[in-house]
Amino acid sequence: MSFSKNKEHQLLDTIVDYTAVDLSPSFPVCDSIINKAEKSDCFRNTIHKKIGEELQKHSLTSQDSIDETVYVDLLINTEGAIQFLEVTSSEHIKKQLPTLDSILQLSVDNLPNIFPAIKKRFPVATKYRLPIRIVLTE
Repeated sequence: MSFSKNKEHQLLDTIVDYTAVDLSPSFPVCDSIINKAEKSDCFRNTIHKKIGEELQKHSLTSQDSIDETVYVDLLINTEGAIQFLEVTSSEHIKKQLPTLDSILQLSVDNLPNIFPAIKKRFPVATKYRLPIRIVLTE
């Protein structure tokens, strides 16, 4: 009876949840954080800050006021390279800021390599959707 319990335990241990990682990707500034949620927050805050700094280098102008959120989809591979996938934005943003997609892609391309996400002690690729608020006044 004891043997079957151990076997059952082994089977349960081999089930892997592929929708979550053990450790989020990490910038060097976040690497010393041990708490999983705080480390994930640090990653998100740092990537938003770095993309925001890149966006500040470009002058975006619009005929109309804009206060909208766009979504940038990224893939972080097992080596920690960040790859731009796509931008999801409204037709209004696409019309008023036709260069925004290419500026966001350039901003992502300028990000440094980071530490990849970890699952069961192995680096894994992860996909992220980052909301970025665009606020411009006439």
